[in-house]
Amino acid sequence: GSVLPDDAYAHDGQITKQMIRAVTLAALAPRPGELLWDVGSGSGSVAIEWCRSQTGCRAVAFERDEARRARLSDNVLAFGVRVEVRGDAPAGFRDLVGRPPPSAIFIGGGLTQPGLFEACLAALPPGGRLVANAVTAESEAFLAQRHSQSGGRLRRYQHYSGEPVGSFTGWRPALPVTQWVMVKP
Repeated sequence: GSVLPDDAYAHDGQITKQMIRAVTLAALAPRPGELLWDVGSGSGSVAIEWCRSQTGCRAVAFERDEARRARLSDNVLAFGVRVEVRGDAPAGFRDLVGRPPPSAIFIGGGLTQPGLFEACLAALPPGGRLVANAVTAESEAFLAQRHSQSGGRLRRYQHYSGEPVGSFTGWRPALPVTQWVMVKP
């Protein structure tokens, strides 16, 4: 299945855009039956695409904003996927102790929140995949630092869309996204 367009989801603009969602899914590399933790889930688009990508895939989506959480739940219902919607991370991780750990964790928001990144890394079993996307200078600096300490793969994506400029077409840039991918040793 291909990655859905942004307007397939109810969202408030806080959505991983389609092009970035495609490279994010590729980095997360879902396999049948695996569990994803989607941290700072927003509209839930990454968790939903994860579940749609392979048989038996499921996700836990963490989103602290109540209005976004409601929208996320609506999106999950609309797609009929197995996504459990939870509140704030990393506080919400405690409730999941004793349950199977995630195969992968995606951090789409909250990277610079104190303790969040460390809690995600701690929750991931050896061989688990961590993918983090950053759009702000602060979160990008955070990822660059983690990359220099721990290796993995650091990439930056910039895409442009053709938009009307009078009767012509011009290139409108989307915000660049820095992505760090690592497999926990």
